[in-house]
Amino acid sequence: MDTPNDPAPNDPAPNDPAPEGPAVLEAHYPLAEATRRRLETHFRLLTEWNARMNLVGPHELGRYWSRHALDCAQLVALAPARAVRWLDLGSGAGFPGLVVAAYLVDRPDAAIRLVEKSPKKAAFLKAAAASMQVPVTVFNARVEDLVPEAYEVVTARAFAPLPRLIEYAKPALASGAIGLFPKGADYQSELTAAGFKPGGGAYVQGAMRAEALPSVTNPAARVLRLTASA
Repeated sequence: MDTPNDPAPNDPAPNDPAPEGPAVLEAHYPLAEATRRRLETHFRLLTEWNARMNLVGPHELGRYWSRHALDCAQLVALAPARAVRWLDLGSGAGFPGLVVAAYLVDRPDAAIRLVEKSPKKAAFLKAAAASMQVPVTVFNARVEDLVPEAYEVVTARAFAPLPRLIEYAKPALASGAIGLFPKGADYQSELTAAGFKPGGGAYVQGAMRAEALPSVTNPAARVLRLTASA
């Protein structure tokens, strides 16, 4: 469970052109003024904290909007429209948990749980969530130590290979949550390693079904949407 949160596995090379700022995100998804301000706060704090601790790689701040925020925002679009209870595993620098929270803040009863075992990263997440004024609770703990709760969506980005990730997410998936996991161009290898086989237009493994959905940030990558039947 010590895979770094950033950069994501489907990141392009670090010599990408400079981002266009919030406009590149708004070109794909609606960006309310309040949401934009919260994301700008996240970016500002990420920049400040990254100067004294390793939250993201040296090239990643320049791709905050065009790569990381966009990669996370697509998860909101792929989730059930009324989902308010989210669990984010290995939240690291706040991708996707804090970005998701910035979009969901106005939904009644929204509650996003971020799990991060690193005390320093957990401290950053708490400070950022407070400044962004988002409905986030940060658990400075290992995923295995969490007390099971009912969630509607479980996410993880660049946290662990799919076989381990499924084990970490299994309690949430078994209780009815949808899993949304961005994966890189080798997503099929991860599905195979996790025991999934093509079937019915998706991939199946026992009672679990995985859809490989296109990613807006990389045409070769996919977002795996997992569901488990009772």
